[in-house]
Amino acid sequence: MFKLKRMFFVVIVLLTLSFVANSDTAEQSTPKVILLNIDGAIGPATHDYIERALQTAQSLDAELVVMRMDTPGGLDLAMRSIIKNITTATVPVATYVSPSGARAASAGTYILYASHVAAMAPGTNLGAATPVQLGGVPLPTDIAKDKQKDKPVEAGNDPTRKKIINDAAAYIRGLAQLHGRNQQWAEKAVREAASLSAREALKENVIDLIAIDVDDLLKQLDGHDVVVQGVKRTLHTAGAVKEVIETDWRSDLLAVITNPNIAYILMLIGVYGLILEFYNPGSIVPGTVGAIALILALYAFQMLPINYAGMGLILLGIALMVGEAFEPSFGMLGIGGIIAFVFGSIILMDTDIPGYGINLALIISFAVISALITIFVIGMALKARQRPIVSGAEELLGKEATVLDDFDHKGLVFIHGENWCALSETALHKDQQVKIVDVSGITLKVTPIEPPVVPAQTEEM
Repeated sequence: MFKLKRMFFVVIVLLTLSFVANSDTAEQSTPKVILLNIDGAIGPATHDYIERALQTAQSLDAELVVMRMDTPGGLDLAMRSIIKNITTATVPVATYVSPSGARAASAGTYILYASHVAAMAPGTNLGAATPVQLGGVPLPTDIAKDKQKDKPVEAGNDPTRKKIINDAAAYIRGLAQLHGRNQQWAEKAVREAASLSAREALKENVIDLIAIDVDDLLKQLDGHDVVVQGVKRTLHTAGAVKEVIETDWRSDLLAVITNPNIAYILMLIGVYGLILEFYNPGSIVPGTVGAIALILALYAFQMLPINYAGMGLILLGIALMVGEAFEPSFGMLGIGGIIAFVFGSIILMDTDIPGYGINLALIISFAVISALITIFVIGMALKARQRPIVSGAEELLGKEATVLDDFDHKGLVFIHGENWCALSETALHKDQQVKIVDVSGITLKVTPIEPPVVPAQTEEM
């Protein structure tokens, strides 16, 4: 009986261990797909989000990373960094332009070409990958000439511009070669800003497939072959477990401070805060807030395409307006400062990429506020200039004083409850009223208001 019980116990333990082992094996054999969402302009925050998500996917040994994309484009530096992350990843990456109505324009087209799988939903489009004009706007005359000559509009007659276009074309051709996609159309998207719908893109061998949704995408990709770092792999996505990785606080914070409008406001808060601290040492709060805001602004600007001439004009404008406050010039410094501030703000961002410009209303608002402050300072200065002097030695000029005792050249006079040393070129008598004509230190120069009274002489008999 005892042996039977022991055998029964051993069987139960073995069955339990077998069940746990099978469960672990089944869990390990179930493929995992990581889902990412990219909406809006591509910038430093997008790169940070994708980079850390790919690291997480590699640590989880994911079967595939799907990036659902809807973007008008973005910054070249962030785009190239994202592409490096994709091409060096050990996990296959599928870029999926979705939902219907979404687009992968400009930088999104490059990322789509660089991905191991390029997919689109019906009703989406890609293309228009011409680099956006940097550092200025092409002249209308140049554009007209290019059109007349049937040349690509973006090339113009600017050697620098041509160099940028040629570099972008070579870059996207290289990405097309990685996965055997249409190189000719890729170059056309750069040089002629060409665009394609989802069906046209599939027909032109720009993308690999069209999927209605993520489930349809994973169903079609099951058994699909991809090349990851030179090694051919077959995807197993049937019944895959989907895990969405959302942006965390770090990516959200980076997205906020790298918004050009927010970075611009932080810079102004920082500069004005430090100015208030220097003007009133010991306040602590303006200096602390200003220093933090300025550091955040500088961190954001070093990741954004800023024009340093614009930054210089903004700082010059603020300096001139502050100079107006400390040394009133009755408008010259203040007006010059406002002009420099406005022009610097307009040209601060060295790109025309959607989502990476400073709102004109914001610039005008700060300019108006600065102008009102400057007008207030000028008005106060004019009032102070016209107001009569009510204290100090200068206030004594033209006032009347009373002679305390007779004196011929030097003596004492009484004014405003005080005795003052006085000099006079004529003899003065006690209680005589005199006028103060000059002040030298603690000595007053006076003249009699009325000529001295001469005593009448009696005739001798």
